[in-house]
Amino acid sequence: MVNAMQQSFKVTGMDLTGYMVKDAARAIGFYRDVLGLEPTMVYPENRGAEYEFADGTTFGLWGGGDVMPFQPSNGVLFAVDDLDAAVAAVKARGIPVIMEHESPVCFMAMIQDTEGNSVVLHKRKAT
Repeated sequence: MVNAMQQSFKVTGMDLTGYMVKDAARAIGFYRDVLGLEPTMVYPENRGAEYEFADGTTFGLWGGGDVMPFQPSNGVLFAVDDLDAAVAAVKARGIPVIMEHESPVCFMAMIQDTEGNSVVLHKRKAT
């Protein structure tokens, strides 16, 4: 473990989280058509996109291409206002719900995007 005195920088938050994708156009379509997300930026040659949310967080999709080899990621949790409605909507589109879970603080349902990445629809419990 690095001593705080030796550390020359400090992590102050998370600017962006995202997934690598094999087919950016297909993945952009999934996030638009299934989750209703419109990109705030699409990269040239449709190599990926970024989505900025009202709270300032950003989610991205990137085609690795020559820069990085493709690798599926292990999960992003998207906050939803109504988990039951979200689960019903993805099932109506023929998208399998891999897992549904209730924890002491939240409810979750996991699906996969077109690239095999885990996508968790997430609803915090009222506090």
